Amino acid sequence: MLRLIIPYFEFDSAEGFLVFKQDYVHIPIWHYSFYIHVFSSTICLIAGLTQFSKTVLKNSPKSHKILGRIYAYNILVINFPVGMIMAFYANGLWPTKTAFILLDLLWFWFTLKAVLDIKKGNVLSHKKNMIRSFALTFSAVTLRSWNVLLSNTTSIDPLTLYMINGWLGWLPNLIVVEVYNFRMSKRLFRSSITH
Repeated sequence: MLRLIIPYFEFDSAEGFLVFKQDYVHIPIWHYSFYIHVFSSTICLIAGLTQFSKTVLKNSPKSHKILGRIYAYNILVINFPVGMIMAFYANGLWPTKTAFILLDLLWFWFTLKAVLDIKKGNVLSHKKNMIRSFALTFSAVTLRSWNVLLSNTTSIDPLTLYMINGWLGWLPNLIVVEVYNFRMSKRLFRSSITH
């Protein structure tokens, strides 16, 4: 992931993904949103990964809490608004825009819900919503993975491919975590009735 964002430190509007966004790079709100999103979402990925470390949770609950706050603040205050701006300017017209708008809304909702859950002391619901939130954060990786896979194995034109990737980047992630959350609830329920 870092390898993908390092070229953007040069702020060259003809670099990487920006090559396909030449219609928008001159629009200040989009341009600033793009760079804010690229750099701050990397912080989300790193901080989010630590939230699932049993070692961090057990040995340093304070670090878990601080990194969790960084993660949540980053999504709720920084990435949600800039992600929404970018979604409205997405290539591929409304199929792609809809995919990214839904992704952004769900990302915000699951993150907010996780924060509210832990404030109420509902650890299980907090955990489930954090898993959902991180599945959407991880779409930064899965979208690029699908893009590499499909662009190298199919002859789909780039615009159609981007429309497909807009959905493939996050929808399968969310389905997988819903199955995981369901199984976790089932295990907990079974263990509660056997004890």
